[in-house]
Amino acid sequence: MPIKLTVPVAKVLAALLADPTGEHYGLQLMQQTGIASGTLYPVLTRLQNAGWLTARWEDEDPSDAGRPVRRYYQLTAEGAEQARTALAELRAQTAVGTPMNSTRPAW
Repeated sequence: MPIKLTVPVAKVLAALLADPTGEHYGLQLMQQTGIASGTLYPVLTRLQNAGWLTARWEDEDPSDAGRPVRRYYQLTAEGAEQARTALAELRAQTAVGTPMNSTRPAW
């Protein structure tokens, strides 16, 4: 399933790729990206539905942890590859000096 690469999606992918084999949870990703939960969780759901992420609830008892239970997200091998490709294409499209940005005025 193709993923539309919006700014929030790009930020989330960049945060996940900072530790591509690690498990990440929502609050951590919100702090890293500056994205609010109302935007973050739909992005994570889309990435999971596309097969780019797996998700699991932590095993720890929330009363022992003194906080709500966490849901951990981890890039799949395919997801990490797709994320790297998508971000590289985005960088190439937005790079200063690309033909679209390097046209000079005739005057």
